[in-house]
Amino acid sequence: MSLPPNTAHGRGYLAIPGPSVMPDAVLQAMHRASPNIYAGALIDMMPDLTRDLCRVARTQHDVAIYIGNGHAAWEAALSNTIAPGDRVLVPSCGHFAHGWADMAEGLGAQVDLLEFGKQSPFDVNRIAEALQADTAHEIKAVLAVHVDTSSSIRSDIAAIRKAMDDVNHPALLMADCIASLGCDTFEMDAWGVDVMVTACQKGLMVPAGTSFVFFNDRAGAVRAKMPRVSRYWDWVPRANPDGFWQYFNGTAPTHHLYGLRVALDMIHAEGMEQVWARHRRLARAIWAACDVWASKGGLRMNVADPAHRSTAVTSLRLDAPDGTRLRDWVEDNLGLTLGIGLGMGEGRESDAFFRFGHMGHVNGQMIMGLLGGVETGLCALDIEHGTGALDAAAKVIAGG
Repeated sequence: MSLPPNTAHGRGYLAIPGPSVMPDAVLQAMHRASPNIYAGALIDMMPDLTRDLCRVARTQHDVAIYIGNGHAAWEAALSNTIAPGDRVLVPSCGHFAHGWADMAEGLGAQVDLLEFGKQSPFDVNRIAEALQADTAHEIKAVLAVHVDTSSSIRSDIAAIRKAMDDVNHPALLMADCIASLGCDTFEMDAWGVDVMVTACQKGLMVPAGTSFVFFNDRAGAVRAKMPRVSRYWDWVPRANPDGFWQYFNGTAPTHHLYGLRVALDMIHAEGMEQVWARHRRLARAIWAACDVWASKGGLRMNVADPAHRSTAVTSLRLDAPDGTRLRDWVEDNLGLTLGIGLGMGEGRESDAFFRFGHMGHVNGQMIMGLLGGVETGLCALDIEHGTGALDAAAKVIAGG
């Protein structure tokens, strides 16, 4: 008995919002024997590597590197600036703001959560009102997620700084750029961000395992007044080490550093503005296709206003359980893996949501392949949708 052909064979495409597609050059750079960690090229490359990381963050200030994921960066940022009993203000428009808030609570902070739902960005006026009401300046930091990977909402970090300045509040502005750095436009110094956290596995195009905390002089002054900071999380020796081991409080993540060096070379060879422009055009192609699909049937983008959408991730929904049905079909039949609807629904409703990751090492043919695969799945599953989506996306990528 002959079997039907399996068109999932071949190289799969992981189109989830992180870990992102890893460039072959990054993987090849990591495929080597362990180096000497006491002398030689690895030690010599660190000053330029940290400088080039700061170029991506658009800051003239400091960076501390941690062996860990984005949650580690959350904890590191808080451990250096927030003492038990301190208050923090956390505006939320998705799953990951709640995660950072929970991390703060676990360290003994009092959390004021401002909830804005899962389809709209922060209301900066409400943030300003909360800060203005804090006449005793008990709030020590605002923890703002730039792009929430679950909802794909991009919030205006510069507007938060303006609101803080307008009410003359001294709190630190902290930004989570785990999903956005190297994809969506971000200007740490120009926007007045005091602390920024990110990780390597999305726009930085390196396998998961290292994370980064960038901080300016204002945040450094707060750190200097902290009653205590654990030896491991302390960013002072990591940012200004006397010896190589202090960058990492021990053995370095050697192979991640080799991969990161190549990834940073790729980013700066393209140019940050061009990286942002590439992500914008590819995202607009995705949105154009989604608008066409949404002209019939139940498909909807989570964020209605393009001005508030991330150019790194797009969160969508179908009528439940079609989101999960679509994800399963394209993975089983095409080798295309879409993101789950993380934190967007509970029970049966969670089967409505799915996400596209379009961050880091992505180009036009990959995005057209992603969209073609999704359209194939919609057709195979007889999910109602508008026609002409690929034509709309092609016109955007072609320069329309």
